[in-house]
Amino acid sequence: MSMDAVAPAPFVRIVVRPMTKVLNPLVGKLAGRRHFGMAAQIRHVGRRSGRPYVTSAGARLSGDTIVIPLTFGNRSDWSRNVLAAGGCSIRIKGRDYAATEPKLLGVQDARPFIRAAFSPLERASFRILGIRQVLSLRAVLQDARPDGRHAVEVPGGTK
Repeated sequence: MSMDAVAPAPFVRIVVRPMTKVLNPLVGKLAGRRHFGMAAQIRHVGRRSGRPYVTSAGARLSGDTIVIPLTFGNRSDWSRNVLAAGGCSIRIKGRDYAATEPKLLGVQDARPFIRAAFSPLERASFRILGIRQVLSLRAVLQDARPDGRHAVEVPGGTK
């Protein structure tokens, strides 16, 4: 799928986006934790600033592929940063992954990954939210360091 700009659906712009100001701080604190599968923690580097960022998103694992629905379209800063850097690191359910080879896929092309990674109810929400693209990445589980923390190589830097 091309890099043509894909904007959020009207429902997302009118209903969901205003709620993010309230929900993002809470979801951000829980994202990536072992018992919180709703959102993952995406660590990426700003393509212009070079600064590290952490963003919450509904990422799921399907085999060695991470699938992230682009609820707000492919022009969000975090997705553009990940594409420009060639990857990021992602914490899903308490496990850290190096995520490389980012690709934008239409939901039709990503159907096998979506069916494997998302429940029927979650897949139905794709239609309601007007999600037309996902970001797919190749996942490599990172090893724990001796101090129990995870060493994660991030394209553009180490976190």
